[in-house]
Amino acid sequence: MRANTVIMVFLAGVFGVLAVVLANIWLANQRNAMAQTGDVPRDTVVVATVALKFGDTLSADKLRQVAWPSGAVPAGAFKTIDELLTKDLPVGGGTKQALQAIGINEPVLATKITGPGQRATLSAVLGEGMKAVSIRVNDVLGVAGFVFPGDRVDVLLTRTVRSEDGADQSFVDVLLQSMKVLAVDQVADESKDSPTVVKSVTVEASTKDAQKLTLAAGAGQLSLALRQAAASKGETTERVTLSDLTGEMPADVAKRQAELDKQAATDAAAAAERQRAEDERKRADDKIAGLAQAVDRVGSKLDDLSKIKPAPAIASAAEVREVVKYVQPEPPTRATVGVFRGVKFETYDVPRQP
Repeated sequence: MRANTVIMVFLAGVFGVLAVVLANIWLANQRNAMAQTGDVPRDTVVVATVALKFGDTLSADKLRQVAWPSGAVPAGAFKTIDELLTKDLPVGGGTKQALQAIGINEPVLATKITGPGQRATLSAVLGEGMKAVSIRVNDVLGVAGFVFPGDRVDVLLTRTVRSEDGADQSFVDVLLQSMKVLAVDQVADESKDSPTVVKSVTVEASTKDAQKLTLAAGAGQLSLALRQAAASKGETTERVTLSDLTGEMPADVAKRQAELDKQAATDAAAAAERQRAEDERKRADDKIAGLAQAVDRVGSKLDDLSKIKPAPAIASAAEVREVVKYVQPEPPTRATVGVFRGVKFETYDVPRQP
């Protein structure tokens, strides 16, 4: 047998024994840790046995007590179900309701349920000194319905103002950042997860921010920008104008607008001139038609006069009889018509109508 083979067999045996020893040591440590854990002081905590959402009434069948390490009890937790349901309630009893979504086996904390005499209303979830303000939105401005209670949004204000040179300038400012959404329409349940197109969004704001939102609602158009769930810090923003979209300066936009206005005025003047010429042509045609009708009436009267025969003269017996023969003249075949063109009078020789 070669020496290398003997060495490999020896090393394999050593490593095998070492692995067994280390495994026994690890198992012993785990047994000791478990034994020590059993000696840790324990307490009880009330948890939910069913999923609770905003407005759900708390009752004993929806809660249970579980063992919990004494040093790790969450702040605001209740030790017993009776304490949770009856603590600080007014005389005569009452009920408590959930203000936030609570999952199965999640500890029920005092901050997630109504207090003494409270109802599960929007006012119960407002922070100290905060106000609830509603913003009117639509299917686009409301992020297509993907904003839910508990989300955070930025509020954008779009305005159009007229500058000193008369040109309209549009711009967008970030009015407020990281505003907490309390409700969409009349729904304040944070467990809601299906997108819905809404007409209003209610956010939590300080008194000054509430004033800003109320004033901005009448000054321009408000829209929402949904923030990342973990992004609660503000960021540096700047105003965005049309020049940021097209690369043009406001002076260029004003110049182009002036050219468009000038072209529109020129087109309007040309249209007015065409209309005036058309009106003059119609008036001239009306005058010619009137003169033609007058000529026709004169011709008709001449025809009527030419058809009348004069009465023969009666001579006395003493008078010499004289025979007078009347020859009827032929009616004229042409007529002369005069027409005023502006201040110029022109005559035309036209065939007379029979």
